Amino acid sequence: MTRSIQKGFTLIELMIVVAIIGILAAIAIPAYQDYVIRSQVSEGLAMAGASKAAVAEFYANRGTFPASNLEAGVGIASEIRGKYVDNILIGGGGITVTFGGDSNAKILTQQLGLTPGASPNGDVVWRCGNAPFAAGSTGSVIGTSGVTSAGLLNKYLPSSCRG
Repeated sequence: MTRSIQKGFTLIELMIVVAIIGILAAIAIPAYQDYVIRSQVSEGLAMAGASKAAVAEFYANRGTFPASNLEAGVGIASEIRGKYVDNILIGGGGITVTFGGDSNAKILTQQLGLTPGASPNGDVVWRCGNAPFAAGSTGSVIGTSGVTSAGLLNKYLPSSCRG
């Protein structure tokens, strides 16, 4: 008697492997896309750091929030650009980051708002996006200027900005 020895995979086994890879890809690609968008939004938050410092310094010196980029002592909004950020605008102390450039189409022209407030002891505290005011505020926040995060979905905001 002669025996045939099977070598390799059968067609069914290969189809099962391809199906499993397809299912994994269908789950992983959207999750990775959300991660990439969050990293792009994080660039805007990092770029706003200089504007936050300027607003806080202005408030410490004058007791009010600046009305514009010029008053805060930062560059013209349209000149503050990054790879994913189109401009950073200060208005009434609030900071609005507008996304553009190479950013994902889901956040293109969307805005992230940073709202300043003053704690009872005079420190500037910040609210990012939909989150409550940052640590350091002991209850009511006075002198706030509201800025909304227009259009940005909560899942694209960094964890510090989610409500």
